[in-house]
Amino acid sequence: MSKKYRVGIVGATGAVGQELLELLISRNFPMQSLTLLASSRSAGKKIQHAGVEYIVEETKPECFDNLDIAIFSAGGTPSKIFVPEAAKRGCIAIDNSSAFRMDPNVPLIVPEVNPQAIKNHKNIIANPNCTTAISLMALCPLHKEFGLKRFFAATYQAVSGTGVAAMQELEDQMKAIANGEEPKVEVYPYQIAYNVLPHVDVFQDNGYTKEELKMLNETRKILEAPYIMNSTTCVRVPVMRAHSVAINAEFEKPVSVERAREVISAFSGAELIDDIENKKYPMPLFCQRKEKCAVGRIRKDLVFENGLSFWVAGDQLWKGAALNAVQIAELIAQTEADA
Repeated sequence: MSKKYRVGIVGATGAVGQELLELLISRNFPMQSLTLLASSRSAGKKIQHAGVEYIVEETKPECFDNLDIAIFSAGGTPSKIFVPEAAKRGCIAIDNSSAFRMDPNVPLIVPEVNPQAIKNHKNIIANPNCTTAISLMALCPLHKEFGLKRFFAATYQAVSGTGVAAMQELEDQMKAIANGEEPKVEVYPYQIAYNVLPHVDVFQDNGYTKEELKMLNETRKILEAPYIMNSTTCVRVPVMRAHSVAINAEFEKPVSVERAREVISAFSGAELIDDIENKKYPMPLFCQRKEKCAVGRIRKDLVFENGLSFWVAGDQLWKGAALNAVQIAELIAQTEADA
């Protein structure tokens, strides 16, 4: 009989936490028990799913004594406090925040890309940033085929990346404008409805934001290719759910559009949607709640000699966060079953 795990979700009341709950159950992850954890403000809250009622508990160090796997989606500050506690108590922590991603002792994993890194974990595994994970569903197979040297990216990030409050704010602003009312601005520095904000995360001294630098640093670590160069501009757009990324990439070897389509079609994390004659291309509207990220608009780049330009779209709450974390848990289970 396969092992069943005592699983905890930390940050269970948030947008990603709710997706984790759904995915763990819908994908039939082998669970002996499921514990929902959150801050003291949410303790005692009841959550119904698939006919089962869960009562949210306050996250405390001793919670992890009775868990085998804890998936964290509560933000960087709680992760810094509780992830080491979980690991110390023998619980494998899968962390969605950026707190441990660049720690050389913590594997940063996208299961379709670097599953071998799982063997190096010391009870802490990092989940990559949403735009990195989605972009790699195109970049990884192309890198394996042609050898990635450098790339430019411009992201089109849905408000789901900021959380439930941002999703509600976009909806409220759209309704207010439709009713001739002044929209309220609280989550973002400016109105997001009918607007785009070239500002995701905190600006650094070099003019890039943390979000933009994550694409560079995380891609290098996941692909084990420290030589890759990247420059990204991250933009928040008035889309409710699913991110998109425009990428211009240069490779070591000569490229062909036909071969690029073949390797992307064969990659487990990607779906090729690239039929411009029939206006078929990836769009966030049709990527919501999809396991695979869509790749299309593949063409020879007009600047790079061995270059390709393409467009990727994927569900930020799934492949960009919750789904990738659950896939890591599945990888743990498979690795232990094979041991």
